[in-house]
Amino acid sequence: MKSIIPPNESLTVEFKSDRKRLPDQELVEAIVCLANTDGGELWLGVEDDGTATGLHADHQQLAGLGGMVAARTSPSLTVQVEALEVAGIRVARITVPKAQSEVATSNGVYLRRRLKFDGTPECTPMLPHDRLSRASAFGLLDVSAQPVSGATLADLDPLERERLRQAVSHYGGDRVLLELDDEALDGALGFTARLPDGCRVPSLAGLLIIGRETALRELLPTHEFAFQVLAQQAVRFNEFRRFPLLKALDWLETNFRPYNPEDELQVGLFRVPVPKVDLGAFREAVANALIHRDYHKLGAVHVRLEEDALVVSNPGGLVDGVTLSNLLTTEPRPRNPALADAMKRIGVVERSGRGVDTIYRGLLRFGRPAPDYQRTDAQNVVLRLPTAEADLDFLKLVVEEENRRNGVLPVDSLIALATLRELKRLSADELAKHIQRDAASAKRTLEALIEIGLVEAHGNNRGRNYTLSANLYADKAAYTRQAGFTSIQNEQMVLSYVRQHGQIKRADVMDLCRLSGDQAAKLLKKLKSAGALVQTGDRRWAVYTLGDKS
Repeated sequence: MKSIIPPNESLTVEFKSDRKRLPDQELVEAIVCLANTDGGELWLGVEDDGTATGLHADHQQLAGLGGMVAARTSPSLTVQVEALEVAGIRVARITVPKAQSEVATSNGVYLRRRLKFDGTPECTPMLPHDRLSRASAFGLLDVSAQPVSGATLADLDPLERERLRQAVSHYGGDRVLLELDDEALDGALGFTARLPDGCRVPSLAGLLIIGRETALRELLPTHEFAFQVLAQQAVRFNEFRRFPLLKALDWLETNFRPYNPEDELQVGLFRVPVPKVDLGAFREAVANALIHRDYHKLGAVHVRLEEDALVVSNPGGLVDGVTLSNLLTTEPRPRNPALADAMKRIGVVERSGRGVDTIYRGLLRFGRPAPDYQRTDAQNVVLRLPTAEADLDFLKLVVEEENRRNGVLPVDSLIALATLRELKRLSADELAKHIQRDAASAKRTLEALIEIGLVEAHGNNRGRNYTLSANLYADKAAYTRQAGFTSIQNEQMVLSYVRQHGQIKRADVMDLCRLSGDQAAKLLKKLKSAGALVQTGDRRWAVYTLGDKS
């Protein structure tokens, strides 16, 4: 029998032995540690190796344990306590929620949980910068709007202000900014903050965007970025810089261009560029990493071109409320709102805050795999942009459709087409997981693609599924195999089911093959006419067994 105890400790699982009665203070500190990280479970009466040894006699009555935790934490933390039997041994599972603000013990001790170099967890003091970092991740504090200690207005570079004005013109930013003088510009973009005595000093956003490089080195040591090019395990380019952000983006793009070869595709009268990496996706990915990184954590933003992908990573995990399963649909939640807003008004990043759509579109319209965030964890966001060869036939179809509608294809449509290219056939329910929406939205996306001739539907109701249309298949035989495969597959599944279970009903066929009632009846009638099945009984009492020709 599988044990209900997790196999080992992790960032969200803690084991505590209770053979010698775990002191209340140590228990409370372990719970605070979990609450200040990602929440989780504390298993009381379990050894470090996961062996259940049971609760101490003083802890056999668990009714007051939750109250004790609430009384010894500030603000009071509510936990759920339940007794469980493991191989006849009584243990307690304490479920700890992720706290929305920092939690301390009643003695004023702040703790957080982290993983050591060997992957095992530990509790460590929560230092002031950890608390600020956590508050910014929860959206409780905008660090980028705060004044930078020790900075003065002399640390803002007039040359970078001029670069900013040029960027507004070049990227199509808020042109109102071009009419403002220096002081008004700084105020409009939140580049300065007023101290209690009324004097203006640079904010973090101001220092990052138009600060002098010497000031950034001295006053903001966490700001650093690197551009690296790796080829067959050799390093062809590897340089670290601490430029202000607009200069950083220019420098990164300038150094990236020689490694980003570009072909062309003729579509009608137009030539469509086909780069190794779409520059729009590149700019958005790099800008997002620089804007949304955690500036309380040491570590550089890395832009690394590998053999098969461009990898962009930044310190600081996803902010609270953003997960890999809602990345495409959640409302924008910047870690540094003042910095993000300034870069949007300048025009460097997507004004709506939906930059992830730009990144997805920059890959999918070329027939490349979708962006990959799977290596993202609590400490770093890691984005991988595959640099596979572009599918020129697919790109041509996309460009022709975009020209016809005089606008871009929605990201959901591109994801649907990419998923069908990979899986060959799928239902609306299956697509819903890929576009991170409900099945109704997925069905609307697929039906819209049917209307423009890019997708074909097969079946009805809950058995309805979809394939790419014939004109998207370079190999016409592959299309024929895919489009004609389902009926043969369904017949074989029904016969295999009867061989294993002796008989089958229409309801079984509907469930097995994902068919409507009428479709299941037609399939059974076809198999009965061919002599593969024999019917016993009528209507809803009908049962089918193997025939002589099965």
